[in-house]
Amino acid sequence: MSLESLPDEVAGGDVTAYRRALGAFATGVCVVTADSSIGPLGITINSFTSVSLTPRLVLWCLDERSERWHAFCEAERFSIHVLDAQSEALARRFAKGIGLMEEREFQRVGDAPPRLGAAAARFDCKTHDRVQMGDHMMIIGEVTGFEASGAAALTYFQGRYGIAGGAQA
Repeated sequence: MSLESLPDEVAGGDVTAYRRALGAFATGVCVVTADSSIGPLGITINSFTSVSLTPRLVLWCLDERSERWHAFCEAERFSIHVLDAQSEALARRFAKGIGLMEEREFQRVGDAPPRLGAAAARFDCKTHDRVQMGDHMMIIGEVTGFEASGAAALTYFQGRYGIAGGAQA
């Protein structure tokens, strides 16, 4: 992290250049799922990070311009799915629009949030905190359950999807 001021062209509103610069950081791709008043929803994110091991806390960020803003801000439980390398279509499916899930796209296990079938890892969470920061809401979740498959993960770098890792022998 740099404490230096942003260049004038970025501070002055050159959003495209700023987004391009941010795209130089490769990220994983996740889909967050939650129940809402209109049914189960999904949203693609790349703003997932671990916050704490004890207690188990993670966070993700939600753009206030999202059509799913209210549903995810109000959700008390959600699941974060780190997508596996074969899930680019799923990432694209939940990247825009309402993100209403079809019954064939998810499973129910007890009273957990809707779960996707294919994921390199999944974290079931209850909302721990919400913090408005600029034009995004940081949603901090307390992890109540998790699993990892060891599969290679879907990545995003400079506007393109890619693959990282996989199980090591």
